[in-house]
Amino acid sequence: MSTPKLIQFRRVVVKIGSALLVDHKEGALKRAWLESLAEDLAALTERGADVLVVSSGSIALGRTMLHLPGRALRLEESQAAAAVGQIALARAWSEVLGAHGLTAGQILLTLGDTEERERYLNARATIQRLIDFKAVPVINENDTVATSEIRYGDNDRLAARVATMTGADLLVLLSDIDGLYTAPPGRNPDAQHIPVVERVTPHVEAMAGAAGSEFSRGGMKTKIDAAKIATSGGAHMVIASGQVLHPLRQIEQGGRCTWFLASGNPAAARKRWIAGTLVPRGSLWLDDGAVKALRGGKSLLPAGVTRVDGDFDSGEAVAIRDADGLEIGRGLVACDAAEARRIMGKNSAAIEAELGVPFRSAMIHRDDLVVG
Repeated sequence: MSTPKLIQFRRVVVKIGSALLVDHKEGALKRAWLESLAEDLAALTERGADVLVVSSGSIALGRTMLHLPGRALRLEESQAAAAVGQIALARAWSEVLGAHGLTAGQILLTLGDTEERERYLNARATIQRLIDFKAVPVINENDTVATSEIRYGDNDRLAARVATMTGADLLVLLSDIDGLYTAPPGRNPDAQHIPVVERVTPHVEAMAGAAGSEFSRGGMKTKIDAAKIATSGGAHMVIASGQVLHPLRQIEQGGRCTWFLASGNPAAARKRWIAGTLVPRGSLWLDDGAVKALRGGKSLLPAGVTRVDGDFDSGEAVAIRDADGLEIGRGLVACDAAEARRIMGKNSAAIEAELGVPFRSAMIHRDDLVVG
C-alpha cells in the first residue's frame, strides 16, 4: 500500500508536544530544534501549503521562569506558569518564523471555543483571516483560564479539532515516539511498528499506552483519540518522531511514522455533517438570483434573502428554500434569527447603517452550505 506524501497536502496542522520543545533537565527551550522545524514549515509554505501550528510548552517554560518546584503543579500554579510561559513561547515562535519571512499569530483556545458553535465560527474565521494574510497561526489551549472540567488537557485532541475546524487535509503529531506499535515498545521488545492504519478500530485503540513524560500530558491514547477526530473529519493524520532535527523533512524522506487514513476529503466530510446530521432550526427563503448564485458555488448574501422563518442562533443549521418554498439546501447561518430579519434583502452599506457595525459579507459562507 502506498503511503501519502507531504507534498500532496494543501493545509497542514503540525502539533508539537512540550517534551520536544523544552529540555526537561534545564527547563529551557530547545532552540536549535525549533529553528529546524521552522525551516521545515517555511518549506511547506514555499510550496503553497497553508501551515498551522498547535504548540505546547507554555507551562513547562513558565514553571522554570517562576522557579516552581518539580512536583506536579496545582491548577492555579499551572495557570500562573502558563501566563508567563505563553509570552516566552510566542516570542520564540515569532523569532524563528520571522527568520524565514513568516509572521506568527497567536491563538489561545479553550474546549468551549470548539464545542459552542458561535465561538467555533468566530475562532475559525480569525484563523482563516490569519491564513489569508499569509501568517502562521500558532495555537495553544488557553491554560490561564481553562479549568480541569472544561479543558482538553492535551494538545493532541485540540490539534485534531483545529484540523477539522479549518478544513485541513493533514494533521502531523510530532511525538517522542515514531508511530503506533502493537504494544508500548518501551515495555515490550517484541512490539511491531504499524506504518499505516486504514481505520481506527477497537483493536487499534487497545494498542494505546500511557503518557511517557512528566512534561507531556498526552500519550498514545490521546493520539488515537485525535486520529478518530481528524480522520472522521476528512483529514489524514501522521504520528512521527520529533526527536530529530527537521522532523517534517524526515517524514518527507520516508522516515518511520504511522499514517492514519481519512475516508474522504475535509469539505466532503463537513458537507455530509451539515446535510445529514444537523436539524434545521429555521428557514431562509431566497429570490431566484440568490438560488442561481448558490448553485453556482457562491455564498449566501443577505441581499438575496426574502423571508426568515424560525428562531435560531448564530452557527445553527437552517434550511434554504427557493421562492416556492422548496428546500434546495442547508447551511450554518452566521447570525441569529432576529439579526437575519433586520438585514435580509439589504446590501452591505445598508446593513452597516442598520446594525451600526460592519457585518460579514455572507449570511452563510459557501463552506458552510450544502445545495442540492
